Amino acid sequence: MDFSELSFADAPIIKTIPPGLASKELLDFQSMHEGSAVSYPRGMPMALQRAKGATVEDVDGNIYIDFFGGAAVMNVGHSNPDVIAAASKQMQLLTHSLDVPNPARKALVERLLPLLPGPMQRVFFGGPTGADAVETAMKLAKSNTGRIPMISFEGGFHGMSAGALSLTSGRNFKEDFLPLLPEVHFIPYAYCYRCAFKKEPKSCNLECAQYLEHILESPHSGIGKPAAVIIEPIQGEGGSIVPPERFIPAIRKICTKYEVLMITDEIQAGFCRTGKMFSFDHTGVIPDIMTMSKALGGVGFPISGIAYRAELDTWPPGKHIGTFRGNVIAYAAGSAAIDFMLKHNLAGHANKLGELMLSWLREIEVDSRIIGEVRGKGLMLGVELVKDKNTRKPAPEFAAKIRTYCHQHGLLIEIGGHYFNVVRFLPPLVLTEGLALKGVEIFEDAVKRAEREM
Repeated sequence: MDFSELSFADAPIIKTIPPGLASKELLDFQSMHEGSAVSYPRGMPMALQRAKGATVEDVDGNIYIDFFGGAAVMNVGHSNPDVIAAASKQMQLLTHSLDVPNPARKALVERLLPLLPGPMQRVFFGGPTGADAVETAMKLAKSNTGRIPMISFEGGFHGMSAGALSLTSGRNFKEDFLPLLPEVHFIPYAYCYRCAFKKEPKSCNLECAQYLEHILESPHSGIGKPAAVIIEPIQGEGGSIVPPERFIPAIRKICTKYEVLMITDEIQAGFCRTGKMFSFDHTGVIPDIMTMSKALGGVGFPISGIAYRAELDTWPPGKHIGTFRGNVIAYAAGSAAIDFMLKHNLAGHANKLGELMLSWLREIEVDSRIIGEVRGKGLMLGVELVKDKNTRKPAPEFAAKIRTYCHQHGLLIEIGGHYFNVVRFLPPLVLTEGLALKGVEIFEDAVKRAEREM
């Protein structure tokens, strides 16, 4: 399929430097009447009115190339016609049913099961956000093992509700809300560009994985035997970090050896984002529990769920409940989205285009004074910005300036990473090569401008 027909033609189009007058009016209204925790409009000040494919339009008529994808929600593209049709049809029939079965719910489960490894043949829908999926997974692990401790990783982001936030490492996210859940422990991720053990690739012996085994083996590690280890096979908010190929299999092996459950968080990386249906598919491992959300809702309908090994399906009726554990419209939208992904080999497209974009970005890296590392898999890409390539001192101020420049010139990006110095690309997976090239060119111009202002 030529995905170009799904997006607005001739993007980007900047009629007025954002925010325009119409956007300012809505931003002012929001500032006056909504909570001060609103964040995205601060980095990209605008108000939106339409979106198609890999492009969005603000209320002032500016059209942007979208390298953000609604934080990896819009994998099949904004306003995907197949998904919209399925959701519209469902809206005429049934929109809410708690966890009472219905045809749309059955259809989504039927589409999910063939995508999962053989042992993982149970699906459970929780509340409407990814954090709810994490809460569900954690409760399932604790109820099965009878254990309380959890192990998470530095750079991990798992949500903002109390339990999920406890598993999230970012100090800035949690320090105002402490204490959170007890007995949550963090260990280094395989972040090779900033190795916690000061190793280089040639000298690496997977010390990060060995450290997990150490704390499970040692009776004096200070950590009780955990219910589970939760890990992103490719870290998202932590900075689009792709670990060495041996890392996730090593974690799986250690978890199995010490009878600790392994939870993989696929909320951001799942559903073709990384060039596979799920990011753990790159590793050859099978987790015990997997979390899902974001792209599962097709075009942004809220839904989350977990998949897990059948032998873990031990909790009694009503042990985990909630009014919105399953949005019927999202069931229909999710089914249509998965159909679209498979019909158009969206994983293959993401892999091919991602490799092309990586090559372009690495060409920019060669001559850049502030790009420390380009990395990613599929269309989950990151560019880490530094003040000096030798010291690798983080440059969050450059990232912020680059985001502003890109926004003003028709490209939406977001920043993340341990130091908020990583430019992250999470475009809809229906992005075309033409739009990808235009977006990278805008990004390159932004980098060069930041370098001139050093």
